[in-house]
Amino acid sequence: MLSRRAFAGTILGAAFASARPVRAADSYPSRPIRVISPYPAGSASDTVGRVVLDQVSQLLGQPMVVEARPGAGGIVGFADVAKAEADGYTLVTSSTSMGTGLVLHTHLPYDPDKDFEPVAMFGVQPNVLVASTQNGFKTVADLVAAAKAKPGVLTFASAGVGSSSHMAGEKLRLAAKIDVRHIPFKDQGLTEVMAGRIDFYFIPLAAAASALGSGQLNVLAVSSPKRVTLLPEVPSIAEAGYPDAEFIFWLGLSAPAHTPRAVVDKLHDATEKALQDASLQDKLTNLGVTPEPMSVDAFAKFVHDDLAATVQLAKDAHIEAVD
Repeated sequence: MLSRRAFAGTILGAAFASARPVRAADSYPSRPIRVISPYPAGSASDTVGRVVLDQVSQLLGQPMVVEARPGAGGIVGFADVAKAEADGYTLVTSSTSMGTGLVLHTHLPYDPDKDFEPVAMFGVQPNVLVASTQNGFKTVADLVAAAKAKPGVLTFASAGVGSSSHMAGEKLRLAAKIDVRHIPFKDQGLTEVMAGRIDFYFIPLAAAASALGSGQLNVLAVSSPKRVTLLPEVPSIAEAGYPDAEFIFWLGLSAPAHTPRAVVDKLHDATEKALQDASLQDKLTNLGVTPEPMSVDAFAKFVHDDLAATVQLAKDAHIEAVD
């Protein structure tokens, strides 16, 4: 039987142990937070991440230092964070592109689904379906009719195999049951479409913004479920008759797996609060991004489902791994 002194010590010890996580969460963050951007400076995830995290850092009272670590299609940066200590001081800007690794590589140095803790969604950015004015396509129906009249002739551009522009194009191909050819480009896809040498392109809205007023492009649809603020007159792909072709590029923040939930919650709440700021919302609108608030658990499910959907799309579209 425990003595009164031993019993009291046990109770105090348990109380102290249970209080430690609370005090640790209360003191977080006590130093700058390193945020890895796994894609080049100026890319969608990098730009949006910097804009949002600048506001989040002000709320947390510590700098969030964004460090670009591009390489191997994001693998270098994600691998760096996957093996980092799960203490909330090393994070990564995550996005739809996490699924690209699962599609293109059979042996990744991390598991995109299990080695990261989704923290917060920044927002979603649709791709816009554009075609050269020279080709005469003014609607999605025009494009689909031309593709069905000339199987295997029409072409669509992308920023590379597995990119959001590629996957969006494949979704339309499958949904509309058309036979079109994919032509990947490093950085000249939009130029080729504007010149009429490529028939269409699902390009991220921010990347297309400067060219939309050139008079050389017809904007046929946005790939999101609903219309977007910057292009209120442009129908969604669902309105155009192909809801199965909906595709959004999401952007957010993730931490290494097993990061304490209290730390994740603090980061999530600060991000959600930052996204309510009117000036930040204006900046995101100009980048073609719509905030999509959701709880930590909802975001985790969203990421899990999106990864699974990307893998399934790759199978349906016969996109094969490169290594």
